[in-house]
This record gives sequence, structure tokens and C-alpha cells, in this order.
Amino acid sequence: MSDSVFIHSQDQLKQLAQDVLRFSKEKGASDASVDFSEGSGLSVSVRKGKIETIEQNKDKGMGVTVYIGQKRGNASSSDFSQDALRATVEAAYNIARFTAEDDCAGLPDADMLEMSPRDLRLCYPWTISSEDAVLLAQRTEAAAFAVDKRITNSEGAGVHAQQSHFVSANSRGFIGGYPFSRHTISVSPIAGKGSKMQRDDWYSSVRNPKKLAQPEEIGRYAAERALARLNACKLDTRKCPVLFEAPLAAGLLGAFVQAVSGGALYRKSTFLLDSLGTQVFPSHIQILEDPHIIGGAGSSPFDDEGVKTQRREVVKDGVVQGYFLSTYSARKLGMQTTGNAGGSHNLALTSKLTKHTDNFKAMLKKMGTGLLVTELMGQGVNYVTGDYSRGASGFWVENGVIQYPVEEITIAGNMKDILQQIVAIGTDTLVRGSKQTGSILIESMTVAGS
Repeated sequence: MSDSVFIHSQDQLKQLAQDVLRFSKEKGASDASVDFSEGSGLSVSVRKGKIETIEQNKDKGMGVTVYIGQKRGNASSSDFSQDALRATVEAAYNIARFTAEDDCAGLPDADMLEMSPRDLRLCYPWTISSEDAVLLAQRTEAAAFAVDKRITNSEGAGVHAQQSHFVSANSRGFIGGYPFSRHTISVSPIAGKGSKMQRDDWYSSVRNPKKLAQPEEIGRYAAERALARLNACKLDTRKCPVLFEAPLAAGLLGAFVQAVSGGALYRKSTFLLDSLGTQVFPSHIQILEDPHIIGGAGSSPFDDEGVKTQRREVVKDGVVQGYFLSTYSARKLGMQTTGNAGGSHNLALTSKLTKHTDNFKAMLKKMGTGLLVTELMGQGVNYVTGDYSRGASGFWVENGVIQYPVEEITIAGNMKDILQQIVAIGTDTLVRGSKQTGSILIESMTVAGS
């Protein structure tokens, strides 16, 4: 892809990175790492057809980490001039001088670094004008209002286009970077009046603007979701099966990732401590990490430290095969980095029991009678104990058919039990950030109501 969309080219950022590494060595640092980034974007929002905001951003920044043995210091700047870069290196060096030594601090070993990064084609600039972006947002919102006269209001519709690029380098020979993009269309319609109002939302977010859902589809679906929630009622407290809609199911996968991430593990603040090689999910569950999907939302040839990423089975037949570790957390645990400094990459949660016919309607039938959850409120996860309790709303289902909307309820359980009680995963697959899953059916949870 051409660098013309940015002020600096990749080659220019690489030269700046090499300059900073040279300044660090001249200052007396034993090691150093540096990141340069630059981006530009456009965000517009409309409400009831009128423009609310138009924002354009152009930003750039650099950050340097300097090591004096196993003491380290960090500093950052938005000024790329040579004098400013030298001053930033000096600031980081002076911080390192007065920092306590840390046995686990330091750059990754050279043999872990990605010296020949592949091009995963992650950038698709969207040179949309503010006028056209406003029209797209208005079309999205208008489509929601057109569905039904009971769509009485809106929290607005938005269009966001962002393209950025970066270069990372360190004193052990790594240098690499690439451009990337993320574009979004969203809308949040409101149905009903007075105390009976309900809201919902929907969005499409992709790297390539040509793959965005049509504004009319987004608006229509968001409106249908809001309308379906009208006349919601409460439930009596009970235990029952719970089906997490696909957008929320990604949150369960995220909770697992956090529980087996390095920081939580070495601090011993996770309910999945020492879970490597243990049965955390039922035997039909698989979790695959594939950082090298072309154009993938969570793709990257290397992690935030320059460590090469690799395709791996995180969970096989329900058994945890690997953690999510950075160089630092791996050293704290006496292990090796997994190339996950900065997070996970394209995680896919699947089940060996899933059939191609297991769409959303089929998942409702599998549940039979129980609760379909379509919205969650609050954080509600205690990662030390695994206790899970969150405000929720959704629909009560009987004999595989949605009966009526419900609200003002709480769903609760323990994450160990929730993960073990995954009965099925649907084919209604959705990508949310770096995670991909269909709807998830849990055998039983406590639903607290009136």
C-alpha cells in the first residue's frame, strides 16, 4: 500500500527509529526499544438527521524504553525533530538511572524476534469526505426510523474512518512496522415513549470499507432489535439454561483470555491459576489462535515487543494448551513468551459438536426453555474467585420459541462452572475485535429477578 495517506513514509519512520537507538547507545544504554506511530481519521455523528459532530484527527507519537542493565526508563514525545528525540532518550535514561533493578526486565531474546515480517494486508484507507460520511450516517439513522413509527427517537448514528501506521525497533536487530485501518458505521435507535422506551444498537466495523454492511441494513436491524424489547417484564428468580447472543459470547471468551494472561497468572490473581494442561472446558471445545489471517481484525506478524506470532491451539478438547504471555510475564513465570504482548490475535472458539445447521434458531431449539441474553451491564467478574454476576436483559424462551422480552434481571454463576457447562456453540459467527464465536449455550445459571 502507498504511504501517501501519511505524512511520514515507513522508511522515514524506520530511519527515525534507528536514530533513537543510536542516541540511546551513545548515551550509555545497554539496550533500548522504540515505537513511532502516525494516524489520521474522520468521525461524524448525526442525531435525528442533524449533524452533531464532525471531527478530524491527525496524530503522531513516539515512545522509547531505555535499559541500563535491568533498570529501565520510559519517555515519549510527539515531536520528531532530532533535538526532541535526543531529549526524550535522555529523559528515559535518567528515569532508568533511578529505577530499581528488575530481574525480569529486558528485551526479548533475539531468536524470538520476527526479522522478516510478512505483509498481512491490514490497511485499506477510506478517503471519504466529511459530507459523504454525514450522508452515510443520515442514511443509517433514516433506515432505522423508517422501520416502524414506534421508533420515536435516536441516540444517533456515526461513521468513523481511521488509518494509521507504525514502526517498532530494538537494539537486538528487530525493526518492523505496517499500516492498518479500522472503519465503522453505527446507530442507536430508541423505540416507544415515556417510561416504556427501549434502545438498542448495531454496527459494522471492518478494515476494508468495501466490506462494511449497507447503512440501510444496519439501521433496519438496530430498529428491529429495539422494537423487540418493548413491553419487557421481569422474571422470578430461577435456575435455567442461558444462551448468550454472539456479540456477548465474545465477552466470555475475553474473560477466559484475561484469566490465563501473564499479568493475572504471576500475580496469582486469577481463578485459572496453574490451569495449563487442565480440563477447563468440556471436551468438545476448541480455541485456535491464528495471527496470520490476511486482513484479519486481530492479525499481526509480531507482537508489541517484536516477537514473532504463530498459529497455535490455545485449548484442545477442552484442555488448556497455552497461556497469553509477554516477555516480562513469561520470565516472572519461568516460561517463554507466547508472542502476546499487547493481547490475543484472531481467537476462534468452536465446538466439535457444532453442525452446519446450528444457526441461531437451532440454538434456541437446543436450549428449549430458558433465557436468551442480548445485553449485559457492568463488569461483574471477580477474576480471583471466578464469581460472575451481571445485570442483563433479553428474552424468555419456551420450547425453542421467543415468548417475551425481559429486563431488570441479574445472571450469576462462577466462571469455572460457566466454562465447563458450555453445551453448544452456534454457527451465527460474529467477529468482535480479535475474537470470533457464535452464540454460546450454557447448561444452567442463576437468574435473579423480582
